[in-house]
Amino acid sequence: MNIVVCVKQIPDPAAPQSLDATTHNLDRTGKLILDEADTYGVEMGLQLVEKAGGGEVTIVSMGSAADVSGIRTALAMGAAKAVVVSDEALRGTDALGTAKVLAAAIRRINPDLILCATESSDGYTGTTPVQVAEILGLPAVTFAKSVTIDGTTVKVDRQTDGGYDEVSSPLPAVVTVTAGVVEPRYANFKGIMAAKSKPLEELTAADLGLSAETGAAGARQQITSVVAAEARDAGEKHVDEGDGADKIVGFLESIKVL
Repeated sequence: MNIVVCVKQIPDPAAPQSLDATTHNLDRTGKLILDEADTYGVEMGLQLVEKAGGGEVTIVSMGSAADVSGIRTALAMGAAKAVVVSDEALRGTDALGTAKVLAAAIRRINPDLILCATESSDGYTGTTPVQVAEILGLPAVTFAKSVTIDGTTVKVDRQTDGGYDEVSSPLPAVVTVTAGVVEPRYANFKGIMAAKSKPLEELTAADLGLSAETGAAGARQQITSVVAAEARDAGEKHVDEGDGADKIVGFLESIKVL
């Protein structure tokens, strides 16, 4: 069972955040860490490989390779190797462009299963995993709260507002996992030391034949401005002097709820 887990390195949420003055994109020049949302996919992948009795987990990421401490965190958890697509030409790439890059990198590996978080903690588009699936021509199952492998089939309990759906799909497939799917393990000292010597391949957009489809020039979306959210007005406060219920009913009638 060979599994790819797509991960993203994001600016440390504990540090002050800022935007690039020119592009209005998030400034990523500071310390980068592994997105917490991705740790669930890494743990799920490791558990599935362990249950299968063989195989490995490969980490695939797009972003700067100047700081790969977040990628090393995934390797320290137990992933066998990593592929990082890092290229200045990728700066300004939108969600679809990111999906094209990840799909091209994954295609070189030809895994049995691709795992992703439902969305990144810094972008929140939630579209990249299903775009990867579409580009690769694979089925996509989203919001998985449970994942099991039965031969050449992946079985997923898919989280919904009213409970969950039981979904089966042939492999290979793309599955996005929710935060509650597993409890991510902590990397021990042995794992941290081993991660330093595990293979980490660095690719460029040109290596994947995607130079013209990435970066700001290939993006189909652009941030034109960023403004602070308006402050919410203070609500009305009433002291209940025995007529509280009447005031509530009157208010509900005024907004046509009653």
